[in-house]
Amino acid sequence: MRDDTRNISDDARVMIALDGVSKRYPGVADAAVADLTMEVRAGETVALVGPSGCGKTTTLKMINRLIEPTSGSIVVDGVDVLEQDPVQLRRGIGYVIQNVGLMPHRTVEDNIATVPRLLGWEHDRIRTRTRELVDIFQLDSAMLSRYPAELSGGQRQRVGVARALAADPPVMLMDEPFGAVDPIVRVRLQDQFLDIQKRLQKTVVFVTHDIDEAIKMSDRVAVMNVGGKLEQYDSPQSILRDPAGEFVQRFIGAERGLKRLSLVRVADVEIEDGPVISVSATVEEALEEMQRHGSSWCTVIDTTGALQGWVDRHMLADVEVVSEVEPKRFSAYVTPASSLRHALDSIVTSRTRVAVVADENDRYLGVLSVERISRDITA
Repeated sequence: MRDDTRNISDDARVMIALDGVSKRYPGVADAAVADLTMEVRAGETVALVGPSGCGKTTTLKMINRLIEPTSGSIVVDGVDVLEQDPVQLRRGIGYVIQNVGLMPHRTVEDNIATVPRLLGWEHDRIRTRTRELVDIFQLDSAMLSRYPAELSGGQRQRVGVARALAADPPVMLMDEPFGAVDPIVRVRLQDQFLDIQKRLQKTVVFVTHDIDEAIKMSDRVAVMNVGGKLEQYDSPQSILRDPAGEFVQRFIGAERGLKRLSLVRVADVEIEDGPVISVSATVEEALEEMQRHGSSWCTVIDTTGALQGWVDRHMLADVEVVSEVEPKRFSAYVTPASSLRHALDSIVTSRTRVAVVADENDRYLGVLSVERISRDITA
C-alpha cells in the first residue's frame, strides 16, 4: 500500500518556507501563532487544519502579508516576503477566500482579468488567458458577460479560483475555498480542482476546518493546535495510520480505517483471481472452477477477456454449456482507479460478497473481497 496518493518528489525544491514565524496582537496574552516552522515543496498541496483559534487563516495571510508577522521569516520562491512590496507580492500569489470576493459591479470576464490588467498585460493576452481559464473550469463562454449575482454559488466559486489563477502564479493560497456551497457542489468542486491541479501542479496552501477535505485534497496535512502549534505535519496516510499524540487522534476522529480506505486505490492492493470461466465453457468445467475456489458462483468472460457477468449453480442446473444462460451483471463493479472505500461499500451490498475488478475496456482483472481489503489496511 502506498503512503501517498500524489507524486510529489521528496527532493522537490522548497517553494514556501516558514521559519520561527509568530504573530502576537497587542493586548492579547497568547500568541495567535507561535514559533511556526514548516516547508511546502513545489507542486505540493498542503492543508492547514485545526480547531478555531489555531492560527490557520492567520498563517495563510502572513504568507502574502495580509497580516504582518511579528517575528520569524517567510520565504516564497527563494525571496523573503518582508523584503518585497506587499502589493507586488500579492499580485504574484493567487488568493481564494470562502465567499469568493468577486467584484459585484464587474462582469465575470472583468473579474477574471483583474490581476493581469494590474500587471499591464496586453488586451489580446488577457482575452486569450480568460478564455483558456473558461475552458479549464468548464464554464460557459456566455457567462463571461454576466455579473456575479447572476451565477450559482458553485459557478462563483469556480470564477474565484479562475481569477486567482489568471496571472499563472506559482503559489495559490485558499481560505475555506469550498465552504460556502452545498455538499454536493462541494464534492464536484473538490474533484474538479484535483483534476486541474494534476495538470497545473501549482504550489497550494489551503485552510479548512474539515479533516475529510484535508485528507482528500492534500499531499500533506498540517494539524495545528491553539496558538499555531504544529502538532503533526505529514501525508494523510501517515497521519491516519500513526497520529502523533492524543490531540491529533481526537481531531481526526473515529473511523480512521475508513478514512484511510478513501486514500487507497484498488490498483494499490493485490486482487485475487477469483472463480472465472469462459462463456464457451461446459457446465462441468464451471462447477469444477467453483469447487476449486470454494464458491457457489463464478465470473463469465468472453474470448477477449471482457466481463459478461456471473452465474451460479442454480442457473446452470438444466443446461450443458454456460452460453445457454444469461449471466447476471455484477452489482459490485470497480476499476483500478476506484478507492477501497468505494469497493468496500460495493461489496457489502453485493450477493457475491466480492467486487469484480475490470479495466477501462471492461476486461476482467480479478475480484476484491472484504478479507483482502482488511489484510491490506492493517498491514
